[in-house]
Order: sequence, then structure tokens, then C-alpha cells
Amino acid sequence: MRTALLLMACAAIATPAGAATDRQTRTFAWSPDRTLTIDITIGQVRIEGSNRQDLEVAIQRTAPASDAFAQMPVAIDETPERVAIRIVQPDGGTDPALISDLVLRIPATARIERLRVMEGRLQIERFRGAITADLRRGPIEAVDISGAIRLETGIGSVVLRNARLDPAGLLRLRAFNGDVRLQMPGPPPDARVMALALNGSIQSDIPMTARDSWGPRWSEATLGKGEPVISIDVVTGKIEIRTK
Repeated sequence: MRTALLLMACAAIATPAGAATDRQTRTFAWSPDRTLTIDITIGQVRIEGSNRQDLEVAIQRTAPASDAFAQMPVAIDETPERVAIRIVQPDGGTDPALISDLVLRIPATARIERLRVMEGRLQIERFRGAITADLRRGPIEAVDISGAIRLETGIGSVVLRNARLDPAGLLRLRAFNGDVRLQMPGPPPDARVMALALNGSIQSDIPMTARDSWGPRWSEATLGKGEPVISIDVVTGKIEIRTK
């Protein structure tokens, strides 16, 4: 049943008329000592955290014709310490017609050591672990998230809703050309909040000391013990921090 739902989630992503598709699902045993790495060229990654004890990955590849799948091979390397998933076009290719979409159902406290997407979208929900993610082109959206969170996009927005700052965690958000919006259910009792907009604006429900009379916009605040850290920066874009 769970596998069927995963495949349906992948199939819900729009598929060009006449395109060839390939779907496969893998399940991996998991432990707190294991980490996950993901590298794809073009596509969408959706991460769904839960109280499950294993990792389930549904992969859908879409191409103009089935012989093009050779240009987007699925490579999975599994060791006791790590599961590494790569769907990368060879020789630095970035053909937008070769799409790899992933749906991952994962223990909520898992560690995602590296997630890299050249172009696409990242969606995360109900996650409590550690993740370092880098999209070169595309948006990042996360709902109900906490832990050690590092999210970066080159061109696109970063939007977090119902995010929480764990005592042992952090929120590190960056966009080079795009907005960053952080919504929390309330201000954290202890935090060091830093926001930098080189060419843009900063709006915050948390009272912050601002320097915006000239040059880059910089705002900061110290709440309670002054840790853990919320760090947000954009090169061109707007920063919003909301606590309601």
C-alpha cells in the first residue's frame, strides 16, 4: 500500500505527452548512524518525515524516449554508514527534458548529509533531523521542520512554515537571487538571529537592531542565552521573519 502511494505521488507530477517514464522503488534499513546523500541534475525531491524505521525511495524518470534513460542512470551505493543516490547526467549535461523525481519517506530524525539539485524543486515536511541542501535553480519549501537545517538556493525562494529552533539545532537559510521567508509559531526563547540582505529588505516580527541607512541591510537580535543560531542571507531579495 505504501509503495503504491509513493508511485502515485511520483505519477502526480506532470508528465509531457508522449514521454517515456520509468518507475522504481527501493527500501533501505535505517539506523541513527546512517546518513543519506542525494545528487540529481533535473527534478523534484520531496522528503516526508515520519516515525518509520526504514527509508523508502520512489524514483520516477521521465525522458522523450526510453533510450534516453541511459543519459540519466540511477546509481545507488549502499554501505553500513551511508546510502548514496545519484541520478546525474554525464559530462555535466543539463538537458531539461531528462527529469528525475524522487519521493523519500524517511525517519523524521534522519541525517541527510548532502542533497544537491542542479535545477528543480525541494519540498520537506515533518522533518526533525539534519539536512544540508543546495539547489542551483529552483525553490525550496518546508513545513513543520526543525533540527540542524541548512538550505540554500541560487535562483529561487526559500520558504519555511511552522519551523522551530531546536536547542541543539540551527536554521541556516540562503538565497542568492530570491526571497527567504521564515514563519515560526512564536519567537524562540533562546536564539541568536542574524539577517543580511546585500540588495533587498528585511522585515521581522522579532525586534532586531538594524543597520539599513546605506549599503547592505543587516539586522540582528539576541534572545535569552543567545544560542542556537538563526542565520539568513540573500544577495538580491527580501527576508521575512514571522512569529505568528
